[in-house]
Amino acid sequence: MPAEAQLPAITHRFPRHRRSAGRARQAFREQAARWSLDPDLTDTAELLLGELAANAVLAATGPGRQIEVRFGLAEDVLTLEVADAGDGEPVVRDPAVWDEHGRGMVLVAALAEEWGVRPRCGVGKSVWVALKVTPLNPLTER
Repeated sequence: MPAEAQLPAITHRFPRHRRSAGRARQAFREQAARWSLDPDLTDTAELLLGELAANAVLAATGPGRQIEVRFGLAEDVLTLEVADAGDGEPVVRDPAVWDEHGRGMVLVAALAEEWGVRPRCGVGKSVWVALKVTPLNPLTER
């Protein structure tokens, strides 16, 4: 996993509900605006976060289970992390053209600089992605 965030990580918990992926994306978009992230980076991160959160909602089995979403920003790396109580690890599949599911981790593998899975304290796992941050207004050399 990339180095720890230089700014305090932002953590949200959501119920195991199909609407939680959308709520996680909205929470990230609001935080991305506070951090003044590049709009293209924000869009990519929001897409990946939505995929991870949707997977977590499916994996967080049992009544009352929640998913936990964390956003961290270091100098040049944005880290998104989604934790759930499920034991299974995500798999990058090769979905058929007509499959309705199975593309989320393909997107993660294609768009993230790095990604991985680590065990969660207690039960479950945490899936993280790292994206390279580029300045909005890079200074030009003179």
